[in-house]
Amino acid sequence: MITMKNIVTTCCLFLLSAPAWALVPPDYQEPPSSFNAEVEAGLQLNSGNNETKNFNGRTYLTYDSPSTKQEATLKAYYAADGTESTAEKYELFLQSNYKLERGYIFGRGEFTWNEFGSYTRISTISTGYGFDLIKNYKTKLSLEAGPGYRYDQPQASIAEPNPDENRDVILRSAAKYTVKLQEYTSFNADVTAETGLDNNTLTLDMSYKNTFIQDWAFKIGMNIKYTEVVPDESKNTDTVTTFNLLYTFQ
Repeated sequence: MITMKNIVTTCCLFLLSAPAWALVPPDYQEPPSSFNAEVEAGLQLNSGNNETKNFNGRTYLTYDSPSTKQEATLKAYYAADGTESTAEKYELFLQSNYKLERGYIFGRGEFTWNEFGSYTRISTISTGYGFDLIKNYKTKLSLEAGPGYRYDQPQASIAEPNPDENRDVILRSAAKYTVKLQEYTSFNADVTAETGLDNNTLTLDMSYKNTFIQDWAFKIGMNIKYTEVVPDESKNTDTVTTFNLLYTFQ
C-alpha cells in the first residue's frame, strides 16, 4: 500500500541524487589508458619489384608505463592476379624502451617475410639510445641510434639460382616525427638508416591521418625503401602506397 510517507521518501531520494548526476557531464570519458591499439585495412598500390593493386592490413599495439614502453606492429600485404599470388609480404616490428631521466634505452627487432621482394627474409636486431628532441602538445621529434645485426636472404635469380645468405653488423639511426596539423588531423614521418659493411638501406615511412568519427580515421600512407645492393633483376627502390580505414582502441 502506497502511503504519503513512501512518496515523500522517494522524492527526497530523487532530489538528493540529482546534484550527483550534475557532477558527471554527458560527454564524460574515462581517463586515457596505458594500453593503446590501432587496426587498419584498405587498398594497396605497389611499384618497384611489385606492380600490383590489392589489400593490406596493419595492427599496432603499445603499452606505456611510467618506466617502460612496449610497442608491436604487424603488417600484412597480399595481392593476387587471378588465382596466382603476385605479392605476399609480412612485417613484424617489436620495440621495448626503458625510460631514463633523460631519454631511453631501447631494444628492437624487425622481421620481414617477402616472397616477391629482392630479399625474401630480413631479420634485424638492434639496441641503442633514444631521446625526445621536441615534445609538446602539437609536435614530437624523437631520435634513436645504436648498433645492430642484420640477416637477409636474397631472392633467387637466373644468374644466381642459389644465392648466399648475408650477415652484416650495422649502425641503425632513426628520426620519428609527429605533428598535429589540426584538432582531427596529424602527419607522421619516420626516417630509418641502416649502415653496414656490406649493404646500406634507407627507409621513409609517411602517413596522414584524419579522424572523422570519434575512434575512426582515414589514413593515407607511403613507405619508400632504398637498398643499395640488391640481387640481379631486382630494383633498388620499393614503394608501397596505402589508403586505409583505421580504428583506435583505448
